[in-house]
Amino acid sequence: MLKKALTFCLMTILCFYSLPSHAEVKENRTWQDETIYFLMIDRFNNGDSKNDQNINVLDPLSFQGGDFQGIIDKLDYLKDLGFTTVMLSPIFKNDDKGYDGYRITDFYKTDEHFGSIKEFKKLVDEAHKRNLKIIIDFPTNQVSAESPLVNEPDKKDWFKEKAAEHVFAIDQTNPNVNQYLIDAAKWWITKTNIDGYLLSNANQSPTQFWKQFSKAVKSTKKDFYLLADIDTKDIKQMKNYQQAGIDGTLDHRLNQPLRDAFSTINQSMKPVLAIEEENKNNLNSTVMGAFFDNHYMKRYTRDMVNNNQFPGTRWKLALTYLYTQEQIPIVYYGSEIAIDGGNIPDNRKMMNFRTQKELIDDMTMIGRVRQQQPALTKGSMKVLYEKDGMIIYKRQYKDETNIVAINNTNQTQVVKLTTDQINNYKEEFRGLLNGGVVRAEKGTFKLALDRESAEIYKVVEKKGINFMFIAVLVLIWIVFFTFIFIVKKRGNRK
Repeated sequence: MLKKALTFCLMTILCFYSLPSHAEVKENRTWQDETIYFLMIDRFNNGDSKNDQNINVLDPLSFQGGDFQGIIDKLDYLKDLGFTTVMLSPIFKNDDKGYDGYRITDFYKTDEHFGSIKEFKKLVDEAHKRNLKIIIDFPTNQVSAESPLVNEPDKKDWFKEKAAEHVFAIDQTNPNVNQYLIDAAKWWITKTNIDGYLLSNANQSPTQFWKQFSKAVKSTKKDFYLLADIDTKDIKQMKNYQQAGIDGTLDHRLNQPLRDAFSTINQSMKPVLAIEEENKNNLNSTVMGAFFDNHYMKRYTRDMVNNNQFPGTRWKLALTYLYTQEQIPIVYYGSEIAIDGGNIPDNRKMMNFRTQKELIDDMTMIGRVRQQQPALTKGSMKVLYEKDGMIIYKRQYKDETNIVAINNTNQTQVVKLTTDQINNYKEEFRGLLNGGVVRAEKGTFKLALDRESAEIYKVVEKKGINFMFIAVLVLIWIVFFTFIFIVKKRGNRK
């Protein structure tokens, strides 16, 4: 009987603890909420040895075995890291040298090195089961010299001059060419239920084509996302492509200032902030893609190494900013283990999944915080303090407020913020990465950060004594002792 009483009290306490203090209303997920992991299929993970045809792991310009099954095997790994979208290099059939996907021979087939269409559909289905989205790169500017299209007599006017030894440039002033590409793009959406396209070298196609393309693909699937890789830093050109129906562009203007800001210490954030302000005034910047590196440039870790900096610390600060600024963060595969590399093909090494536990843990934590805090994805952004590598800014969405503090200097920094700067009646900052609480004293919050460290705070109401909790505990113990007294009394009578 005593055992039953103890069990009853314990369950009562646990039930009380399990009740949420408030119910959070989850809003519809938008592309602003995504965190994108970009991988090169052939270089990510070999999950099926049956399609290992003519691979050469010693040749960085040859196929090395990555495939659709390898990605499927790592979907849980990517989700656990905090990513919500996986973006792939082109999946289409290529010639024997097209490991990167940009020497296409057939827009309606997958490359046999990666797997069949059936296996790709399985990849999309398995991703969707995990609430992950899939984007694929859809190049529209060139085909392999070995493509059957090149030699078809009725398609001679589809191509311009030979762009390189192995590819022909597509002539997109030809309406038949454009219709072929649009039909192929729609076919893949209908066939596989993908969620978006990365449009490589989009500036090599006229904006009139993108108007037709975007209208067609978006009528095929609701909320389909178009992200253009436009090799320009001209904000007017970027605006033209957004006006043509493309949702966002990779922000090449922001890339180098971002790299400079976090590859070493004591760097001003002013160049980054100036570009972001200009973007906000001219573009739909919240659906653009911010990134540190990709498959066309040196690995960002190389910058850190060249500056004699420890990559783990550098990446943590860089990711904290990337995940809390207003654009969609895009992370190139291998960044979670700080892969180093120079230019192509050194920046496309086979992923080896070696353990970098501290950096992986940091990325996981920051990714989790980003997903849980709507202000970090949908909120406005206002800089509260910036000086020589120390930056504090506020993200605010409705009644949710987060404060992000990054100390990229070689000294401990102490910064005071007023309650007027926070513009919120709440009186307490709670650390979401490292824990800890900062309370307002006489209208001032004092933030102290160690050198090369960062914190994301949630602004909340000050916690006082929880009288309700204390009352429930007292009631539970009264019930418990009353129950024991009754049981004991009955036992004495017997």
